[in-house]
Amino acid sequence: MLMLSTILMGAALLLAASPPAGSDADRLPLADISGQTNRHVIIAAGTETIYQGHPTTLLMPDGKTMFAVWCIGHGGFAGPMARSEDGGLTWTRLDSRLPAGFAQHKNCPSIYRLVDPAGKERLWVFSAQPLMPRILSEDGGATWRQMEPLGLPCVMTFSSVVPLKDGSHLGLYHRGPDGKDRSPLQVLQTISRDGGLTWSEPAVAAQVDGKNPCEPFGFRSPDGAEICCLMRENTHLGHSLMMFSRDEGRTWTPPQDTPWGLTGDRHQGVRLPDGRFVIAFRDQAPGSPTRGHFVAWVGHYNDIRRQKPGQYRIKLLHSHAGGDCGYPGIELLPDGTIVATTYIKYRPGPDKHSVVSTRFRIAETDTMARSAGASR
Repeated sequence: MLMLSTILMGAALLLAASPPAGSDADRLPLADISGQTNRHVIIAAGTETIYQGHPTTLLMPDGKTMFAVWCIGHGGFAGPMARSEDGGLTWTRLDSRLPAGFAQHKNCPSIYRLVDPAGKERLWVFSAQPLMPRILSEDGGATWRQMEPLGLPCVMTFSSVVPLKDGSHLGLYHRGPDGKDRSPLQVLQTISRDGGLTWSEPAVAAQVDGKNPCEPFGFRSPDGAEICCLMRENTHLGHSLMMFSRDEGRTWTPPQDTPWGLTGDRHQGVRLPDGRFVIAFRDQAPGSPTRGHFVAWVGHYNDIRRQKPGQYRIKLLHSHAGGDCGYPGIELLPDGTIVATTYIKYRPGPDKHSVVSTRFRIAETDTMARSAGASR
């Protein structure tokens, strides 16, 4: 358990350089926990020759078993998987238990737990190439087998899967019109009604003239009536994008700008018991003092819906390779600990990127944010 002294020490680490008064950056206090190494867990260390990239995580219903998958190299081949049985404090590699063909899957594997309408649980790992390949576990991750690819051209596989009210699942991903990473990028959606075994013909959910929406993150409003989808905007000339659906993804509002503080790449988030959201991503906000680093936004759903700034942001980890980080997993443990995981060049020097998580509780960062706001 982190002591009060750690919280007070963290308050002293708040960002020293203030943005210009009146700017968008000035509206949000910043809590900086990035230098508090006692919070960090290195899941897979990079070396001079090995680049650990693009993780996602999954927390199981027991509240302590976690899985992490990632690739070797930037957008490279899959193969690694690790499991934790203590909420992400320690990890065991599972690579040797996975199908041999998994190491030939490429680009940003993503792990999901899908429960079909009959109550059957399946764990899936989807990758991007070739044509969205996948592996499956039907015994809680003890054993895995390779399944036929979905046959869907994509740049990234599902960056989020949203459970729908009828027991089906909405998968969101992106590609260019030719299936490659070319403008204009499109966000697509497809539905599985059998726990991930089969998926419907994809449909374009978002395409915006002059912009490149991608890496969609879909999640429900607190009342459950609406799905919000945050999207990276890959021209990086303005804010990120968002759209909303009140009919379970059948139709969406036209994409619009997010609040400044949510501008970034590859959003992932959790909802807190008090109703707030903590959403992690690679910071791409114009004029941000933490641009390129691993950050989180804290605020209410209505802040997003009404394009308000939110409450504050957190600098989670410092990138020693500019904007080459993010692609996070973020999990909320039963004791209130938030575990945010990313790939990042963790230290200066010759070692390449590592997969690293940082751990915090919202009361700690709330205290730091209040101090940051009072010092402005």
